[in-house]
Amino acid sequence: MDLTERTDEELAALAAREGSDGPAFVALMARFRDRVWRACYRLMGNAEDANDAAQEVFVRLFLHRDRFAGRSRYSTFVHGVALRTCLAMRRARSRRERRVTLGETGHVPGQDDGKEGLRLDLMRMLETLDEDDRAMMILKHAEGHSYEELAEMFGLSESACKMRLSRAREKLKKRFPELQ
Repeated sequence: MDLTERTDEELAALAAREGSDGPAFVALMARFRDRVWRACYRLMGNAEDANDAAQEVFVRLFLHRDRFAGRSRYSTFVHGVALRTCLAMRRARSRRERRVTLGETGHVPGQDDGKEGLRLDLMRMLETLDEDDRAMMILKHAEGHSYEELAEMFGLSESACKMRLSRAREKLKKRFPELQ
């Protein structure tokens, strides 16, 4: 059977058994290249960081290609790897920026000093949420993942995902009352 006719899950099983230059893994990555980059772009906020994150996602998928257990769809597994990779990169970037900013000015990033006007820019609004809530909102509303898929990616129950999303929406409503 031609590789293009195989499901993602079948290709993942083949990729887990093949060597470093295997055609099954190459075919999988070709299928997911655009989706992974798009998810990374939404989670990271800019093209340069999205490129770095997407590359790291594919490296991790390659190194751990035998870890897909088949309990969910392969696309859910890939998006979970992308999510964890982007969150780790954002946290590292945030720690670096905080150290640099505190060292230079003593000002903590994210503190509202009242000088900057409130802009209704979606990405800036989402930046006010913590990393996990922000990622969950993006994956649910921009990427269209189901609660079941989110539960798999975040290691939570479906009801916990629903509750976190509800609380995140409430935080946004409180922070940006003009949206109501």
